[in-house]
Amino acid sequence: MALKVKTAETKVVLVNLLICIVVFYTVYYVVLSVCFAVFRIKMLDGLAPFDFKTNPSWINPYYLVLVISLEITFFVCGLLFALVVEEWVWDYAVTVTIIHIIVTSVVMSEFPLMLHWWLALGSGVISMICGGQILAYCLFKDNFIYPILDDF
Repeated sequence: MALKVKTAETKVVLVNLLICIVVFYTVYYVVLSVCFAVFRIKMLDGLAPFDFKTNPSWINPYYLVLVISLEITFFVCGLLFALVVEEWVWDYAVTVTIIHIIVTSVVMSEFPLMLHWWLALGSGVISMICGGQILAYCLFKDNFIYPILDDF
């Protein structure tokens, strides 16, 4: 049994993935800029989306900016992904998150082992998937793809 994949379908998936990655990092830097301005932090660090080494402290405004911007970015991107990929938000959300983890590891030259970073990332992915899937269902419920479970 051979795997049959059409080139056109693969191209559409890759283009959608590229769009989602560009949207993700664009939203991330916009939200970071707003959070830096709101918290009156003088210098916007270009590597802030990849910073998992900052010590967690609720009184540290830089740490708060990192956590708040991550959560807002993931939630907003879930909603935007629904507009790009319709009902496949969960798939693209997980893929973009895995790519973000890989990019973070490369940029910071080590794999993130900080529990607080993984908790923030995990809650962000959950909000991205839930928010995006709910919006996709509301917008596209007339042509939503439901699995056929008759064979089970």
